[in-house]
Amino acid sequence: MSVTHFDSTKSSLKDLLHKVADGTIQLPDFQRGWVWEDAGIRSLLASISQGFPVGALMTLAAGGQIRFQTRPVEGAHESAWLKTPDILLLDGQQRLTSLFQAIVRGKVVETQNAQKKKIRRWYYIDMATALDPAADREEAIIGVPENRIVTSDFGRKIELDLSTSEKEVARLMYPVSQILDDWEWADRYKEHWSAQGDKARVQLYKTFKDTVLRAFHEYQVPVITLGKDTPKQAVCLVFEKVNTGGKKLDAFELLTAIFAAEDGEFRLRDDWYGGNGLEGRKPRLSAFNVLREVSATDFMQAVTLLHTKERRQQDKAAGRPEKEWTPISSQRQAMLNLPLGAYRRLAPKVEQGFVLAGKFLRTQKIYWFKDVPYQTQLIPLAAILGELGEHWDKDEARRKVARWFWCGVFGELYGSTVETRFGRDVVEVPAWIAGGEEPTTVREATFRMDRLDSLYTRLSAAYKGVQALLMREGARDFRSGQAFDDTVYFDESVDIHHVFPKAWCEKRKIPKRRFDSIVNKTPLSARTNRIIGGKAPSTYLDDLARNGAVTTAALDGHVGTHRIDPGLLRADDFEGYISHRREALTALIEQAMQKKAYRGDQQDEPAEAVEMEEESG
Repeated sequence: MSVTHFDSTKSSLKDLLHKVADGTIQLPDFQRGWVWEDAGIRSLLASISQGFPVGALMTLAAGGQIRFQTRPVEGAHESAWLKTPDILLLDGQQRLTSLFQAIVRGKVVETQNAQKKKIRRWYYIDMATALDPAADREEAIIGVPENRIVTSDFGRKIELDLSTSEKEVARLMYPVSQILDDWEWADRYKEHWSAQGDKARVQLYKTFKDTVLRAFHEYQVPVITLGKDTPKQAVCLVFEKVNTGGKKLDAFELLTAIFAAEDGEFRLRDDWYGGNGLEGRKPRLSAFNVLREVSATDFMQAVTLLHTKERRQQDKAAGRPEKEWTPISSQRQAMLNLPLGAYRRLAPKVEQGFVLAGKFLRTQKIYWFKDVPYQTQLIPLAAILGELGEHWDKDEARRKVARWFWCGVFGELYGSTVETRFGRDVVEVPAWIAGGEEPTTVREATFRMDRLDSLYTRLSAAYKGVQALLMREGARDFRSGQAFDDTVYFDESVDIHHVFPKAWCEKRKIPKRRFDSIVNKTPLSARTNRIIGGKAPSTYLDDLARNGAVTTAALDGHVGTHRIDPGLLRADDFEGYISHRREALTALIEQAMQKKAYRGDQQDEPAEAVEMEEESG
């Protein structure tokens, strides 16, 4: 086992910032961009101005066997892009970039406020406040807008004007961008206050320089440098452990580092998002509206499922004991063990799987990413369809995948702790399509009719599933009679709306839990919903007939496609409607799952549900 060699030393902040500027210090290309907030920059400057520690940097000596692609720190000199770095910064990017941008770059700093809104700031040190022993040093660090003028009352009142060096001097505001080279500014300061005969102000600058500015000039940063002989596994492990600032690194970011260490020419980020001449898988998938929320981690999970499935099949074929077979997994560690070669081979298959998943969802009348019942279910779906490939076009495969999908939705099986289910799905669903047994997801899925009464919003997968099923099974708009294809869905702003309007129900003091569930909702165009308004069904049906120039019989036919008895609407019979619609929607769900739902008869209730109720008391 190789030993990782590293050196621990200190470097002056001034020297580090100059190396950033000229490109001697650069970043591995897989590093995140600079994202520090204005408050963080001011706090960092305050700490250094007092000589307080701000943490060590972790670096890697360049030129060894690991050939990362690199890039200069944001804002570095243009010449830095032409330079081969001597040092790669693994940890400390946010701190070092913030200091470089504020102190050395000489340009306004593009940062963000606490609300994540982009802002542009110049930084100053209030000299008098900085020298006040009773003041909080952070109060002395000031950020001002790009024009260097702070206003109030919607810009009508000027609170602070630092738009010229003379005004900076007069207000005792020292520009942070002058810290490492302030001779010219210092001369102007001394000339100004000497001309005023103000010896106290002249002395104030001397005290400020000897304390606050000296802290910056003499500041020493602890630096841990990994040697050139450090193996890539150790570099990536260190990179994960030391990146403690901000959010935890996800598996995709770590794989970006791991793959870069394996092949310095390969950029996983470009392969996914696009860049450097690559279109990127993410933009291609986002051409399908329903796939817009597919993340880099989702994609890597699907690839990992297929890779670990292959490994398991190889272990089995090699005659290894079953306990030694590779587990089929998409968990974090399994993803981090994914070789670059396997990714390159399987990624095109998985991308095609997601494309087929997008086409499949359209056949199920799911057009919008917000209407996808479970984003998590797309991961095994893409892996399954990627493996099926051209066999996906066979009727048997389509029907079985659809049944598996709807069992997952209405069984509500993909809400949490799904990784184990993913592993079973990618094995069992293809085997089932080939003539094997029903997959676990199909066997375990159960639906209770009373669940319809508690489906109120899109937060529920089953809620979204009911809307899609109604459209899939031929629901047409009440007024126009148009089927809900993707063009109508978007052009007519189709959404789920109340059948018995909310205002009508509230006027009759019907409890919200009764009128606001999916049982009293159905997909309708925005225009139809406007005509419905808050009127009684018996009234709005006549209005819809007149507006759409449609006969009563034709309108009743449109309403019937929603599994609604139009006679109950014309009679304004809310209770009769709810009872009939609950049964009709349950039958629709049974048809999709090809399983009988539990309606309250103990004999119909699955054994698993009985046990769960008994356990819960």
